[in-house]
Amino acid sequence: MDFLFEIDKAVFYFFNHTLSSMALDRLFATITDVNSWYITYIVLIGIMIAYGGKRGRIAAVMVILLVTVCDQTGARLLKELFERVRPCNFLPDALTPIGPEGTWSFPSNHALNNFAVAMFFTILYPKLKWVLFITATLIAISRVYLGLHYPSDILGGALLGAAIGYGFAKLQIFFEEKTEKRTLEL
Repeated sequence: MDFLFEIDKAVFYFFNHTLSSMALDRLFATITDVNSWYITYIVLIGIMIAYGGKRGRIAAVMVILLVTVCDQTGARLLKELFERVRPCNFLPDALTPIGPEGTWSFPSNHALNNFAVAMFFTILYPKLKWVLFITATLIAISRVYLGLHYPSDILGGALLGAAIGYGFAKLQIFFEEKTEKRTLEL
């Protein structure tokens, strides 16, 4: 376990110390701030409802449920179960450009939520995969850079989020097929 923690710390310090700069401080502070994204989320959900057809309308509802499930699973279940202290609260030399945040570290809810959404929409709209996964990756990296998570928190959140997102996409496809079958029977 100590060996794995040393690897985690080494990768953490690469992002948190070696790459540290004022320009990246501002960039990653903006990327990680959920409040910076609300308008984008509202616009995209509106576009899905207005122009996405049946798939877009179902996806708009499913993605809201998806993020709710992921967020609550990470924050209320897993973080309370593992109680891993954030690096900014454990490592005395961790750089925290936006200050410490929250209490528990594992998993990263930012990674959990964003990789869930990326996987969900990649299954439904494969042409968007690069934009979705690059965005999710940048958000995840921002958490390590800002001293708020270890890389393993990000990896755990990303893997769990991708799995949940995959499940939700398959559930949506199942609903689409069922409603299509009912329409054809009528």
